[in-house]
Amino acid sequence: MEEETRNIPFKNHQNPHSQFDLLRLEELFLRKDLDHKPEALHRVEFYIIIFIEDGEGYHSIDFNDFQCSKGTLITIRKDQIHKFFKDNNLKGSLLLFTNDFLVSYLEKAEVQKTMLLFNELLGVAKLQLHDQDFSKVFQIIHRIKEEYFDVNDEHSMHIIRSELHILITNLFRIKANSENIDFEKKYLREFVMFQQLAEENITKTTKVQDYANMMSISSKTLNTITKSIVHKSAKEFIDEICTKQIKRLLINTELSIKEIAYQSGFEETTNFYKYFKRQTQSTPEQFRANH
Repeated sequence: MEEETRNIPFKNHQNPHSQFDLLRLEELFLRKDLDHKPEALHRVEFYIIIFIEDGEGYHSIDFNDFQCSKGTLITIRKDQIHKFFKDNNLKGSLLLFTNDFLVSYLEKAEVQKTMLLFNELLGVAKLQLHDQDFSKVFQIIHRIKEEYFDVNDEHSMHIIRSELHILITNLFRIKANSENIDFEKKYLREFVMFQQLAEENITKTTKVQDYANMMSISSKTLNTITKSIVHKSAKEFIDEICTKQIKRLLINTELSIKEIAYQSGFEETTNFYKYFKRQTQSTPEQFRANH
């Protein structure tokens, strides 16, 4: 079996004390100081904005491949599994930052807005920018580059913070308009709370009533919340989180299928097989082999 997926912590080689970094995409594969292969599946412990300025290629996030071209912008949140497809034609920028950077430099409301922008369950991870939006984002990132690489004095990180705030707010607007997402929608706060609880407790329980109890609401209300935000029942949403966790265990560990079944909350391996096949149309072994 191939080497298991690497967990990649945040490392800033240019400025070790900074929780923000900026890289050129075309230089990524030339770097000798990386402890992992960008083209291999890896789990990041920070946030990434990928902005494609030229060329065509692909990027994979949580086992989904996204086609990239000029104007593609991809958001990757902490703990997602992704990989680059090496392509010498692709040119662009990577903005990397940690949760601590957000908490330290942005107001609480802006941190929450950023988390919604990176939440792939509220919309796709890929934005395709049109000419006007492309130009606007390009200019903001260019200003960040100048401040980060050319000026780099005691004021630079504060200016970068402000520029990043402007960038995220613009992306928030573009995402809301292009995907018709109402980020002020009723039940959104409750949905995000449910999502967090599910991601933290999915190996312990997949029962709707258990999560409703955690939130001190009825299972009927929880169904109303999920249907309102993602147009799925609470059970369907829980199954989506559970399946993604199983996929990550299959790819990210060398645990046996039986061990993964037990760790995912299944007492019988047979039930685990039936569940995974029903959700993915493939067996755990087939999925592991294909990835």
